[in-house]
Amino acid sequence: MSGVLGGAAHAAAVLRWGRVNYRVPAMRRLLPTILLLMPLFAYAGEPPPAARQEIDHLVTYLKNSGCQFNRNGSWYGPDKAVDHINEKYQYLVKRDLVGSAEDFIARAASESSLSGKPYLVKCGASAPQPSGPWLKAELEKFRRERH
Repeated sequence: MSGVLGGAAHAAAVLRWGRVNYRVPAMRRLLPTILLLMPLFAYAGEPPPAARQEIDHLVTYLKNSGCQFNRNGSWYGPDKAVDHINEKYQYLVKRDLVGSAEDFIARAASESSLSGKPYLVKCGASAPQPSGPWLKAELEKFRRERH
């Protein structure tokens, strides 16, 4: 029968028709190895450690700022803003779309992915300003102070 169907088709037919498949035990031997390696793939999209440190700083800066955060016309406190940005960040990391703090700012913390509207930050009595430049200024300050 394997000559008629060929490799993959034969394996599928063997499984479908309930005949003994000598390939299944080999797969069972590989399963523990595959399961052990899976966590390594979960972190494949993480940015480098230096970028991760900068991103962590920016998230902490926003959280501790006391500033209000506007997303799609609604104002939120810093905790809600951080929760939303972290969700976007995790989504982007899974797709390997964040390699630097600049990527984080541009893709997760500057504008709505749905509406394209810029996020705004309002600190105290100051006028609202776009979050992208606000975070970039803090990133530059953080880098200067670190070196």
